[in-house]
Amino acid sequence: MKIRIKGNTIRLRLVKTEVKQLQELGYVEEKTEFSSSEFSYRLEAKEGIQGLEAMFTANKITIFLPKSEALNWYDTDNITYKNIFEKLLLLIEKDFVCLDHTDEDQSDNYANPSTKC
Repeated sequence: MKIRIKGNTIRLRLVKTEVKQLQELGYVEEKTEFSSSEFSYRLEAKEGIQGLEAMFTANKITIFLPKSEALNWYDTDNITYKNIFEKLLLLIEKDFVCLDHTDEDQSDNYANPSTKC
C-alpha cells in the first residue's frame, strides 16, 4: 500500500493482494521505521459509517472504509473511494500499472485502462 499526502489530502493506493487482505482480514497496514520512532498507516473496515473517515494517533494514520465496501471491493470494478472528512480529502484507489518506465515491481498491480501517459 502506498500513501501520498499533500496538504489536507491523503491518498492510499492498494495492489490486488492488499485489496484481498482488506476483504479477508478487515485491514491493511504499512509502517516506516525511523531510528527513534515509527510512522504507520492503515486502511480498516468499519461498521456503521457511510463514507471514508480518518484519525491520527500515536504516529499512525488510520483511514476507515465502510465494512460493506471493504468486503466487496475486491470483486467489483470500482476503482476509487473518495470522501471529505472534517478538513481532509480522503482517496482510496486500486493501484494501476504505470505506463512509463519504473524500477518498481508492478506484478500485483491492476491493469491500467489507459494506453498513454
